[in-house]
Amino acid sequence: MVVLVEIIIVVFFSQRISLFTCSLGLVILSSIGDRVAAEKTLQVDPAYLTPTYPASPPPPRQKPLPNQRRQIENIEETDFSVKALQADYTGNLWVGYGRGLTRINPHTGEILARVNLPNRAIGAMVQDKVGRLWVGSYEGLKRVDPRSNEITAQNLFLPSKRVLSLQVDKRGYVWAGTDSGLALISPDEGLIMTTLKKLPGVSANAMTIDAQGHLWVGTLDGLVRVNTANALVIKQIKELPGTTVQTLAIDSLGFIWAGTPNNLLVINPKTGAILRSVTSLRGRNVTSISFAKDKSVWVGTDNGLLRLNPYTGAVLDQVAGLPSSRIISIAPDVGNKLWIGTTEGLAWLMPKMEKAKAHLAFTRAVQ
Repeated sequence: MVVLVEIIIVVFFSQRISLFTCSLGLVILSSIGDRVAAEKTLQVDPAYLTPTYPASPPPPRQKPLPNQRRQIENIEETDFSVKALQADYTGNLWVGYGRGLTRINPHTGEILARVNLPNRAIGAMVQDKVGRLWVGSYEGLKRVDPRSNEITAQNLFLPSKRVLSLQVDKRGYVWAGTDSGLALISPDEGLIMTTLKKLPGVSANAMTIDAQGHLWVGTLDGLVRVNTANALVIKQIKELPGTTVQTLAIDSLGFIWAGTPNNLLVINPKTGAILRSVTSLRGRNVTSISFAKDKSVWVGTDNGLLRLNPYTGAVLDQVAGLPSSRIISIAPDVGNKLWIGTTEGLAWLMPKMEKAKAHLAFTRAVQ
Protein backbone atom coordinates (compact mmCIF):
# COMPACT_ATOMS: atom_id res chain seq x y z
CA MET A 1 0.00 0.00 0.00
CA VAL A 2 1.34 3.46 -0.95
CA VAL A 3 1.16 6.10 1.77
CA LEU A 4 1.28 9.76 0.76
CA VAL A 5 2.91 11.91 3.38
CA GLU A 6 2.30 15.61 3.03
CA ILE A 7 4.57 17.92 5.00
CA ILE A 8 3.73 21.56 5.37
CA ILE A 9 6.54 23.98 6.09
CA VAL A 10 5.82 27.57 6.91
CA VAL A 11 8.68 30.00 6.44
CA PHE A 12 8.48 33.59 7.64
CA PHE A 13 10.74 36.29 6.23
CA SER A 14 10.40 39.91 5.16
CA GLN A 15 6.89 39.91 6.67
CA ARG A 16 5.76 37.53 3.92
CA ILE A 17 4.58 33.94 4.23
CA SER A 18 5.66 31.30 1.72
CA LEU A 19 3.94 27.95 1.79
CA PHE A 20 5.65 24.93 0.29
CA THR A 21 4.20 21.45 -0.13
CA CYS A 22 6.30 18.33 -0.31
CA SER A 23 4.96 15.06 -1.59
CA LEU A 24 6.88 11.77 -1.44
CA GLY A 25 9.87 13.49 0.22
CA LEU A 26 10.45 16.06 -2.61
CA VAL A 27 10.85 19.59 -1.23
CA ILE A 28 11.20 22.84 -3.21
CA LEU A 29 13.52 25.16 -1.29
CA SER A 30 14.02 28.87 -1.65
CA SER A 31 16.62 29.72 1.01
CA ILE A 32 19.32 28.28 3.26
CA GLY A 33 16.89 28.33 6.16
CA ASP A 34 14.48 26.24 4.16
CA ARG A 35 17.20 23.69 3.53
CA VAL A 36 18.06 23.39 7.22
CA ALA A 37 14.42 22.97 8.14
CA ALA A 38 14.02 20.34 5.49
CA GLU A 39 17.07 18.45 6.69
CA LYS A 40 15.64 18.24 10.20
CA THR A 41 12.17 17.30 9.04
CA LEU A 42 13.14 14.80 6.37
CA GLN A 43 16.50 13.72 7.84
CA VAL A 44 18.15 14.01 4.40
CA ASP A 45 21.92 13.69 4.07
CA PRO A 46 23.22 17.23 3.30
CA ALA A 47 25.48 15.75 0.64
CA TYR A 48 22.42 15.19 -1.49
CA LEU A 49 21.41 18.85 -1.25
CA THR A 50 24.90 20.34 -1.91
CA PRO A 51 26.07 20.17 -5.54
CA THR A 52 29.44 18.56 -6.12
CA TYR A 53 31.90 19.11 -8.94
CA PRO A 54 34.61 16.85 -10.35
CA ALA A 55 38.18 17.42 -9.21
CA SER A 56 39.43 17.78 -12.79
CA PRO A 57 39.67 21.31 -14.23
CA PRO A 58 36.88 22.57 -16.47
CA PRO A 59 37.19 21.97 -20.22
CA PRO A 60 39.12 24.62 -22.16
CA ARG A 61 37.19 27.54 -23.60
CA GLN A 62 35.74 26.77 -26.96
CA LYS A 63 37.58 28.39 -29.83
CA PRO A 64 36.91 30.46 -31.82
CA LEU A 65 35.06 33.05 -29.77
CA PRO A 66 31.57 34.06 -30.94
CA ASN A 67 32.73 37.10 -32.92
CA GLN A 68 35.46 35.03 -34.54
CA ARG A 69 32.92 32.32 -35.27
CA ARG A 70 30.84 34.83 -37.16
CA GLN A 71 33.83 35.78 -39.29
CA ILE A 72 34.64 32.15 -40.05
CA GLU A 73 31.04 31.46 -41.04
CA ASN A 74 31.32 34.27 -43.62
CA ILE A 75 34.84 33.41 -44.73
CA GLU A 76 33.71 31.79 -47.96
CA GLU A 77 32.27 35.12 -49.03
CA THR A 78 35.61 36.92 -48.65
CA ASP A 79 38.07 36.95 -51.56
CA PHE A 80 41.70 37.38 -50.51
CA SER A 81 43.10 37.02 -54.04
CA VAL A 82 45.68 39.73 -54.75
CA LYS A 83 45.20 40.11 -58.49
CA ALA A 84 47.03 43.41 -59.04
CA LEU A 85 50.15 45.08 -57.63
CA GLN A 86 51.36 48.49 -58.79
CA ALA A 87 54.29 50.60 -57.60
CA ASP A 88 53.64 54.35 -57.89
CA TYR A 89 55.91 57.32 -58.54
CA THR A 90 56.32 57.97 -54.80
CA GLY A 91 57.76 54.50 -54.24
CA ASN A 92 54.68 53.17 -52.48
CA LEU A 93 52.83 50.00 -53.45
CA TRP A 94 49.15 49.72 -54.38
CA VAL A 95 47.50 46.41 -53.60
CA GLY A 96 44.33 45.45 -55.43
CA TYR A 97 42.58 42.44 -53.96
CA GLY A 98 39.15 41.00 -53.31
CA ARG A 99 38.44 43.39 -50.44
CA GLY A 100 39.39 46.64 -52.16
CA LEU A 101 42.27 48.96 -53.02
CA THR A 102 44.99 49.77 -50.48
CA ARG A 103 48.27 51.69 -50.60
CA ILE A 104 51.13 50.54 -48.37
CA ASN A 105 54.64 51.64 -47.53
CA PRO A 106 56.71 48.80 -49.01
CA HIS A 107 59.60 49.44 -46.62
CA THR A 108 57.54 48.99 -43.45
CA GLY A 109 54.35 47.33 -44.68
CA GLU A 110 52.31 50.13 -43.08
CA ILE A 111 48.90 50.81 -44.60
CA LEU A 112 48.85 54.40 -45.83
CA ALA A 113 45.42 54.66 -47.43
CA ARG A 114 42.33 52.75 -48.49
CA VAL A 115 40.23 53.79 -51.46
CA ASN A 116 36.53 53.12 -51.33
CA LEU A 117 35.57 51.58 -54.67
CA PRO A 118 32.01 50.74 -55.72
CA ASN A 119 33.21 47.28 -56.73
CA ARG A 120 36.02 45.61 -54.81
CA ALA A 121 36.78 42.85 -57.30
CA ILE A 122 39.92 44.45 -58.78
CA GLY A 123 41.37 42.74 -61.82
CA ALA A 124 44.12 45.09 -63.06
CA MET A 125 46.04 48.29 -62.30
CA VAL A 126 48.41 50.63 -64.13
CA GLN A 127 49.99 54.04 -63.51
CA ASP A 128 49.81 56.63 -66.30
CA LYS A 129 52.51 59.08 -67.38
CA VAL A 130 51.56 61.71 -64.78
CA GLY A 131 51.23 59.30 -61.86
CA ARG A 132 47.47 58.70 -61.79
CA LEU A 133 46.33 55.21 -60.97
CA TRP A 134 43.92 53.37 -63.26
CA VAL A 135 42.01 50.54 -61.62
CA GLY A 136 40.03 47.94 -63.52
CA SER A 137 37.38 45.91 -61.75
CA TYR A 138 34.43 43.74 -62.71
CA GLU A 139 32.34 46.92 -62.87
CA GLY A 140 34.47 49.00 -65.23
CA LEU A 141 37.39 51.40 -64.99
CA LYS A 142 38.27 54.07 -62.40
CA ARG A 143 40.98 56.74 -62.27
CA VAL A 144 42.38 57.40 -58.78
CA ASP A 145 44.39 60.46 -57.75
CA PRO A 146 47.13 59.13 -55.42
CA ARG A 147 47.45 62.54 -53.75
CA SER A 148 43.86 62.62 -52.52
CA ASN A 149 43.06 58.88 -52.78
CA GLU A 150 39.82 59.82 -54.53
CA ILE A 151 38.19 58.62 -57.74
CA THR A 152 38.54 61.42 -60.30
CA ALA A 153 37.14 59.73 -63.40
CA GLN A 154 35.35 56.58 -64.37
CA ASN A 155 34.29 54.91 -67.58
CA LEU A 156 31.66 52.21 -67.67
CA PHE A 157 31.11 52.26 -71.46
CA LEU A 158 33.71 49.65 -72.32
CA PRO A 159 33.22 46.61 -74.57
CA SER A 160 32.56 44.84 -71.28
CA LYS A 161 32.50 46.00 -67.66
CA ARG A 162 34.88 43.23 -66.68
CA VAL A 163 38.41 44.67 -66.97
CA LEU A 164 41.14 42.00 -67.05
CA SER A 165 44.25 43.98 -68.08
CA LEU A 166 45.56 47.54 -68.40
CA GLN A 167 48.49 49.00 -70.31
CA VAL A 168 49.88 52.48 -71.02
CA ASP A 169 51.37 52.92 -74.51
CA LYS A 170 54.35 55.10 -75.46
CA ARG A 171 52.10 58.10 -76.14
CA GLY A 172 50.62 57.88 -72.66
CA TYR A 173 47.19 56.57 -73.66
CA VAL A 174 45.54 53.86 -71.55
CA TRP A 175 44.46 50.56 -73.08
CA ALA A 176 41.79 48.60 -71.22
CA GLY A 177 41.48 44.90 -71.93
CA THR A 178 38.14 43.30 -71.15
CA ASP A 179 36.62 39.85 -71.62
CA SER A 180 35.01 41.18 -74.83
CA GLY A 181 37.69 43.28 -76.49
CA LEU A 182 39.83 46.42 -76.13
CA ALA A 183 39.26 50.11 -75.50
CA LEU A 184 41.65 53.05 -75.99
CA ILE A 185 41.15 55.79 -73.39
CA SER A 186 42.32 59.39 -73.12
CA PRO A 187 43.96 59.60 -69.69
CA ASP A 188 43.16 63.27 -69.08
CA GLU A 189 39.47 63.26 -69.98
CA GLY A 190 38.88 59.62 -69.15
CA LEU A 191 36.94 59.20 -72.41
CA ILE A 192 37.02 56.31 -74.85
CA MET A 193 38.77 57.20 -78.10
CA THR A 194 38.17 53.92 -79.91
CA THR A 195 37.35 50.27 -79.28
CA LEU A 196 38.30 46.92 -80.77
CA LYS A 197 35.31 44.73 -80.07
CA LYS A 198 36.12 42.09 -82.69
CA LEU A 199 39.40 41.13 -81.09
CA PRO A 200 40.66 37.75 -82.36
CA GLY A 201 40.62 35.48 -79.35
CA VAL A 202 37.92 37.67 -77.76
CA SER A 203 39.29 38.16 -74.24
CA ALA A 204 42.23 40.50 -73.52
CA ASN A 205 43.78 38.55 -70.65
CA ALA A 206 47.15 40.33 -70.64
CA MET A 207 48.97 43.12 -72.50
CA THR A 208 52.47 44.48 -73.09
CA ILE A 209 54.14 47.05 -75.38
CA ASP A 210 57.01 46.10 -77.72
CA ALA A 211 60.01 48.18 -78.79
CA GLN A 212 58.10 49.56 -81.78
CA GLY A 213 55.35 50.81 -79.51
CA HIS A 214 52.77 48.28 -80.66
CA LEU A 215 50.44 46.46 -78.30
CA TRP A 216 50.60 42.71 -77.77
CA VAL A 217 47.48 41.11 -76.35
CA GLY A 218 47.21 37.65 -74.81
CA THR A 219 43.83 36.12 -75.65
CA LEU A 220 41.89 32.88 -75.38
CA ASP A 221 43.35 31.88 -78.76
CA GLY A 222 46.97 32.99 -78.79
CA LEU A 223 48.60 36.39 -79.29
CA VAL A 224 47.42 39.46 -81.18
CA ARG A 225 49.57 42.44 -82.20
CA VAL A 226 47.66 45.73 -82.40
CA ASN A 227 48.77 49.00 -83.99
CA THR A 228 48.41 51.55 -81.19
CA ALA A 229 47.97 54.41 -83.68
CA ASN A 230 44.74 53.10 -85.22
CA ALA A 231 43.72 50.06 -83.10
CA LEU A 232 43.98 47.74 -86.10
CA VAL A 233 45.20 44.15 -85.82
CA ILE A 234 48.66 43.70 -87.38
CA LYS A 235 49.33 40.07 -86.59
CA GLN A 236 47.79 37.05 -84.91
CA ILE A 237 49.75 34.09 -83.59
CA LYS A 238 47.57 31.03 -83.08
CA GLU A 239 48.10 27.40 -82.14
CA LEU A 240 50.47 28.17 -79.31
CA PRO A 241 51.20 25.37 -76.83
CA GLY A 242 48.48 25.80 -74.23
CA THR A 243 46.42 28.00 -76.61
CA THR A 244 45.31 30.62 -74.03
CA VAL A 245 47.82 33.34 -73.13
CA GLN A 246 47.34 34.30 -69.48
CA THR A 247 50.30 36.62 -68.81
CA LEU A 248 52.87 38.64 -70.78
CA ALA A 249 56.20 40.41 -70.17
CA ILE A 250 59.05 41.92 -72.22
CA ASP A 251 62.68 41.13 -71.43
CA SER A 252 65.74 43.39 -71.77
CA LEU A 253 66.31 42.13 -75.34
CA GLY A 254 62.77 42.99 -76.40
CA PHE A 255 61.53 39.40 -76.59
CA ILE A 256 58.01 38.56 -75.44
CA TRP A 257 57.50 36.04 -72.67
CA ALA A 258 54.06 34.43 -72.73
CA GLY A 259 52.58 32.20 -70.06
CA THR A 260 49.96 29.61 -70.99
CA PRO A 261 48.18 26.86 -68.99
CA ASN A 262 51.00 24.41 -69.82
CA ASN A 263 54.02 26.40 -71.01
CA LEU A 264 56.31 29.42 -70.84
CA LEU A 265 57.17 30.65 -74.32
CA VAL A 266 59.72 33.17 -75.61
CA ILE A 267 58.59 34.91 -78.82
CA ASN A 268 60.32 37.20 -81.30
CA PRO A 269 57.93 40.18 -81.72
CA LYS A 270 59.34 41.09 -85.15
CA THR A 271 58.70 37.70 -86.75
CA GLY A 272 56.16 36.18 -84.38
CA ALA A 273 58.28 33.05 -84.18
CA ILE A 274 58.51 30.99 -80.99
CA LEU A 275 62.19 31.08 -80.03
CA ARG A 276 61.89 28.50 -77.29
CA SER A 277 59.74 26.80 -74.73
CA VAL A 278 61.33 27.05 -71.28
CA THR A 279 62.04 23.46 -70.31
CA SER A 280 61.57 23.86 -66.55
CA LEU A 281 58.04 25.23 -67.06
CA ARG A 282 56.74 22.70 -69.58
CA GLY A 283 53.51 21.19 -68.36
CA ARG A 284 53.05 23.90 -65.71
CA ASN A 285 50.28 26.50 -65.54
CA VAL A 286 52.04 29.88 -65.83
CA THR A 287 49.94 32.67 -64.32
CA SER A 288 52.35 35.60 -63.83
CA ILE A 289 55.69 36.85 -65.21
CA SER A 290 57.85 39.76 -64.07
CA PHE A 291 61.47 40.78 -64.69
CA ALA A 292 63.67 42.04 -61.85
CA LYS A 293 66.33 44.74 -62.04
CA ASP A 294 69.04 42.06 -62.09
CA LYS A 295 67.38 40.78 -65.34
CA SER A 296 66.30 37.51 -63.75
CA VAL A 297 62.67 36.55 -64.34
CA TRP A 298 60.12 35.65 -61.68
CA VAL A 299 57.50 33.18 -62.86
CA GLY A 300 54.33 32.48 -60.92
CA THR A 301 52.39 29.28 -61.46
CA ASP A 302 49.38 27.61 -59.90
CA ASN A 303 51.86 25.55 -57.90
CA GLY A 304 54.61 27.88 -56.74
CA LEU A 305 56.92 30.80 -57.56
CA LEU A 306 60.26 30.38 -59.37
CA ARG A 307 63.15 32.64 -60.31
CA LEU A 308 64.81 31.76 -63.62
CA ASN A 309 67.93 32.63 -65.54
CA PRO A 310 66.33 34.22 -68.64
CA TYR A 311 69.12 33.04 -70.94
CA THR A 312 69.28 29.38 -69.95
CA GLY A 313 65.91 28.85 -68.28
CA ALA A 314 67.66 27.35 -65.25
CA VAL A 315 65.77 27.57 -61.96
CA LEU A 316 67.68 29.85 -59.57
CA ASP A 317 65.23 29.92 -56.66
CA GLN A 318 61.93 28.47 -55.56
CA VAL A 319 60.04 30.48 -52.93
CA ALA A 320 58.63 28.84 -49.80
CA GLY A 321 56.38 30.21 -47.07
CA LEU A 322 53.70 31.73 -49.30
CA PRO A 323 50.04 32.04 -48.18
CA SER A 324 49.12 29.95 -51.21
CA SER A 325 51.03 28.17 -53.97
CA ARG A 326 48.73 29.75 -56.56
CA ILE A 327 50.47 32.95 -57.72
CA ILE A 328 48.47 35.73 -59.40
CA SER A 329 50.66 38.87 -59.37
CA ILE A 330 54.32 39.79 -58.84
CA ALA A 331 56.02 43.13 -58.14
CA PRO A 332 59.82 42.88 -57.81
CA ASP A 333 62.19 45.56 -56.50
CA VAL A 334 59.61 47.61 -54.59
CA GLY A 335 60.96 48.77 -51.22
CA ASN A 336 63.91 46.37 -51.70
CA LYS A 337 61.42 43.50 -51.62
CA LEU A 338 59.69 41.11 -53.95
CA TRP A 339 55.93 41.34 -53.45
CA ILE A 340 53.80 38.33 -54.31
CA GLY A 341 50.03 38.22 -54.74
CA THR A 342 48.41 34.83 -54.22
CA THR A 343 44.89 33.46 -54.03
CA GLU A 344 45.14 33.57 -50.23
CA GLY A 345 46.79 36.93 -49.67
CA LEU A 346 49.93 39.05 -50.01
CA ALA A 347 53.51 38.07 -49.15
CA TRP A 348 56.98 39.59 -49.45
CA LEU A 349 60.52 38.36 -49.79
CA MET A 350 63.88 40.07 -49.28
CA PRO A 351 67.29 38.95 -50.53
CA LYS A 352 68.85 36.14 -48.47
CA MET A 353 65.54 35.32 -46.76
CA GLU A 354 64.91 31.58 -46.64
CA LYS A 355 61.19 31.94 -47.14
CA ALA A 356 58.54 34.57 -47.78
CA LYS A 357 56.45 36.24 -45.09
CA ALA A 358 52.75 37.00 -45.30
CA HIS A 359 51.52 40.56 -44.86
CA LEU A 360 49.10 40.12 -41.98
CA ALA A 361 46.62 42.74 -43.22
CA PHE A 362 46.01 40.85 -46.46
CA THR A 363 45.97 37.23 -45.37
CA ARG A 364 42.99 35.04 -44.57
CA ALA A 365 44.71 33.22 -41.70
CA VAL A 366 44.68 36.23 -39.36
CA GLN A 367 41.29 37.72 -40.21
